[in-house]
Amino acid sequence: MSDPATLAFADLQPDDIISTLEDLGFVCDGRFLALNSYENRVYQVGIEDDAPIVAKFYRPERWSDASILEEHQFAAELAEQEIPVVPPVEHLRETLHHSGHHRVAVYECHGGRAPDLDNYELQKQLGRFVARIHLVG
Repeated sequence: MSDPATLAFADLQPDDIISTLEDLGFVCDGRFLALNSYENRVYQVGIEDDAPIVAKFYRPERWSDASILEEHQFAAELAEQEIPVVPPVEHLRETLHHSGHHRVAVYECHGGRAPDLDNYELQKQLGRFVARIHLVG
């Protein structure tokens, strides 16, 4: 039998998403959209009278809190170096939040697109970004 956190993650429902974010102080307007994610559950959530946010619910037993916080710090360092990443928002002085059995991070909502890999100049630019990411890491 699975532990309560795994069961809660497997049965994550729209009401759970909104309740978790409202527990953190966000005023959700009821709109949400599931986004692509291989491991975790990621949703764009509408916020009353503000821009939508992205909420990332972490799969239990995959990473420790320390590992997640290290990932958050790395994303913040990349953003400080003007590498185009979206770091988690520091909310209530934290980037990783616990609500019930859920661990969640909140991000600003930014659009993106797949790169045109047939574009040689873009390939060079991506290579420079990878090198800069390596230097920061």
